[in-house]
Parts: sequence; structure tokens; C-alpha cells
Amino acid sequence: MQKSLKVAGIALAASIILGGCASTPTDTAGPEATPDKLTLVTHDSFALSEGTLAKFTDETGIEVEVTASGDAGELVNTLVLTKDSPLGDVVFGIDNTFASRAVENDVLEDYTSKDLTDAEAGYLLPAASGGEQLTPIDNGDVCVNVDHEWFADKGIAEPATLNDLLKPEYKDLLVTSAANSSSPGLAFLLATVAKYGDDGWQDYWTKLVANGIKIDAGWSDAYYVDFSGPSSEGDRPLVVSYASSPPFEVPEGETVAPTGALLDTCFRQTEYAGVIAGTEYPTAAKKLVDFLFSVEVQNDIPENMYVFPVNAKATLPEGWSNYAEIAPDPFVVDPAEIDKNRETWLSEWAAIATP
Repeated sequence: MQKSLKVAGIALAASIILGGCASTPTDTAGPEATPDKLTLVTHDSFALSEGTLAKFTDETGIEVEVTASGDAGELVNTLVLTKDSPLGDVVFGIDNTFASRAVENDVLEDYTSKDLTDAEAGYLLPAASGGEQLTPIDNGDVCVNVDHEWFADKGIAEPATLNDLLKPEYKDLLVTSAANSSSPGLAFLLATVAKYGDDGWQDYWTKLVANGIKIDAGWSDAYYVDFSGPSSEGDRPLVVSYASSPPFEVPEGETVAPTGALLDTCFRQTEYAGVIAGTEYPTAAKKLVDFLFSVEVQNDIPENMYVFPVNAKATLPEGWSNYAEIAPDPFVVDPAEIDKNRETWLSEWAAIATP
């Protein structure tokens, strides 16, 4: 999920590299050598606690190097552009809005974790959209977040729905990341497609632009620079982020979150891991996918990437359920429809949002 509040300064047990795949064999005998290292290609928001990836090394003898490749959309584009010379062995961070693009460009091997159970089956994509190649790792709702304190200070009622965002009292108050460069931005666009239909979302966005929505290139700028929340520096009290963002705005010792998520504006997003086509070490790569799905990693995800783990055996941090809400009826768009219409929708969106 481009999607966390800690995107920099996180100490990883793995090294962050900027170049190509650094996997190296320790034994060239046999049909498949065992590597010293695997390269995990991911988005900029990937974060785990210090020492977590080192546990994979302890179990397998294989180190993990991490290379970040922008947002989820940029990540998939990078995989497509480099598929003849893969940058790594495993990918994490492809989400349900971009999965079909990865599949149609043959950048993934057929593999889903052997540890998946019926409890996680609902997160699997249809076969044509990655169901045979992508293992679900985390999920969360992309929603408009609201700065409660800002609205209380101004004496203005908070919006609640997508329709509310068009009202004049909310002019120049909303910021989002771009749909063509950010997975939260695309998720927000898809929420409007689901709400207003293929022939109605364009009019909604035309009105949204007229009402002063600001569009940033990425989630970090929208949340940290333009949003008015406690950890931010901006003056806009509405931002497209995650339903799981508010828990991490609660000051130490406090029990009330100063921000919240508008649950009637949410789009359900799931992130996946997969084996990159062309890896020299598919057996080892499959073990890393299994490790990302393991309870050990799944328990570590909420406090580092601020999304919900998929593994049914994972546990949430204390207090998480007090602040991190799940939309009871989020907007969804069939992956096949996303696959069929994504480029058209993005082209039409860009013509409206960036004239």
C-alpha cells in the first residue's frame, strides 16, 4: 500500500540498494544454485522492524536486499520495462489496481504461497488478474481523512460522503495524490468510478476540480506537505489516505485520535507479493514470498506500514482496533474492469484534473 506514514528513516535489516539484482550463488552445482542474496523489489513505503528480514536469513542462510522503486504504479512500470533483465527475485507492493498490468506483461512466475488457507482465499485475485501469481500480504481502505481539530476550530461540520466534497463550504480543503502516479490516487479515482459509474465519474471530477481539489504527484506530499494533520505541515484538512492512518496521529499518552477516516468514501486495496519472472533462484524466491506471508512478518506490518495483515493468524497491535476502522461497505471495482478500462479512465482523468 504506497501507502504508509513511515517511508523514510526506517532501519531495515536488509540493505537498500539502487541498482540491479544482487543475488549471487554459493553453489553452482545442480539445476538451481542457492543464492547468498535475494533482491526484494518494492515501493518506497515498504518498511519492517529492524531485524525482521534478518530472521529469513537465519532460517535460510540467504540475505535479503531491498530496492525501492517509487509508488505502486511506478513499481509495476519498472518491472515491465526491465522484464528482459529483471531487477530482482521477488516483488512486494503490487496492488489490486495495478495487478492485471503486471500479469498481462508476463513479469511474474506462477506461484502463490503454499501457506495460504481458505481463510485468506477472499483476498486472491481472479486467475486472469494475478490469482495464480500473486500472494496477498496486506490490505487497507483508501479513504478521505479528516482533521477533526481543524473543523472544530473553524466551526464547520465535517463532510461525510463523496457528494459532500462538492459543497461550497469544502472548497479548497481537499488534497489527493495523482491517479496516474500514485496507488492511493488511483484508488480514490476508482471509488468515484464505482460510485458514479463509467459515464458519471467524469462530471463528478469536473465539479471536484472546480471546487478546488489539489492534486500532488505522490501520497507523501499530499499527507505530509499539504494536509493539516498533527504530523503534517499544510493547511488542507481533508486528504486521501488510509483508514488506518489515524492511529498513528494519536499523541503519546492520549486516547483520542485527532484525525479520522470518512468511511463512506473508501476503496478497498490489497497488496501482493510474487516471484519475478526470470529470477535465477525461483525456489529461494518462493521461500521469501512464504516468509512475507508468515505470522512473524504479518504481525510486524501494522505498526510499520499502517495496513492490516492478511494472514488470519496474525494479531493486531494493542489499541489498533480503537482507531483503525474498516469500512463496512467500501467501494470496489472488478479487477477485470480495471484491466479493461484503466488506461482510458486515466487518460480521461488527466484531461479533467490536469488541463
